[in-house]
Amino acid sequence: MSPETASAVSHRAAQLEQALRKVIRGKDDVVRLAVVCLLARGHLLIEGVPGVGKTTLGQALARALDCTFQRVQFTSDMLPSDVLGISIFSAAEQEFEFKRGPVFTNVLLADEINRTTPKTQSALLEAMNEGQVTVDAHSYPLPQPFLVIATQNPVEHHGTYPLPESQLDRFLMRVRMGYPDSGAEREILRSDAGAAKLEALRPVLTGAELLEMQDAVTRIRVDESLVSYALAIVQKTRQNEQFSLGVSPRGSQMLYRAAQATAFLDGRTFCTPEDFKPLVVPVFAHRVVVNGLYASTLKKSEQAEQVIQDIVDSAPVPM
Repeated sequence: MSPETASAVSHRAAQLEQALRKVIRGKDDVVRLAVVCLLARGHLLIEGVPGVGKTTLGQALARALDCTFQRVQFTSDMLPSDVLGISIFSAAEQEFEFKRGPVFTNVLLADEINRTTPKTQSALLEAMNEGQVTVDAHSYPLPQPFLVIATQNPVEHHGTYPLPESQLDRFLMRVRMGYPDSGAEREILRSDAGAAKLEALRPVLTGAELLEMQDAVTRIRVDESLVSYALAIVQKTRQNEQFSLGVSPRGSQMLYRAAQATAFLDGRTFCTPEDFKPLVVPVFAHRVVVNGLYASTLKKSEQAEQVIQDIVDSAPVPM
């Protein structure tokens, strides 16, 4: 892809980012990470206390894409069939007919995913990793593009089931939606209500355009020195005594792809160290497990982020 072509295509992705910023005020960094995750063909986990805009971000991202969209409110009594679908016997046809569940969509908003049981959470594992679901020994491909945007309340809240490591590893990144600063909150109060902004949001990209961009992301050039830089950080997470579980090979692949998406969004055909550094914490922090022997006064998720940031700060950056 020529620099001119890359700039023209990335301009469309930048329009998507600008559209989301009109709905989500004071969280430009979170919006950017969400767009990077989308371009990198990944799935997004949004964490935060109730009322800070997690669901609104998921809905805004879905509305900005001219694709099919389904929202599932996860509860403790849900079954896997409520997500995947179920085979029902048809008296007229004298055979079982598969009724597709809400997972058969381009954008699936899994709202409060950690309020349902691990059995139902696991229903998304195959869908997120392989782009298909298997029911009664039959595999059904999912429409493309396919994106899962999941929200979750902090695990310290009542009525939550912590996501297992295998589930967390399938999310390209986890972003936090904290409270807005006073200036942003004042703007929220003075401006139109968030719901009105969301309703006014119109599609910016079609599904076909998004697939084209995702393919273009894979062609962004990454120098071998940057690959070594990323792998050095990965190795340090595996060797750090504060972690009982380091970053998986899937995690290193996700960082590589997210860095390519960042460069693409900036209109470049190559990656730089600055494409990798800001992504390490949101891509890696949910993939590691803190060793209980080194527990601090911080929450485990915050401790993981702090240790990973220290690793990034100490890693030599290639010139």
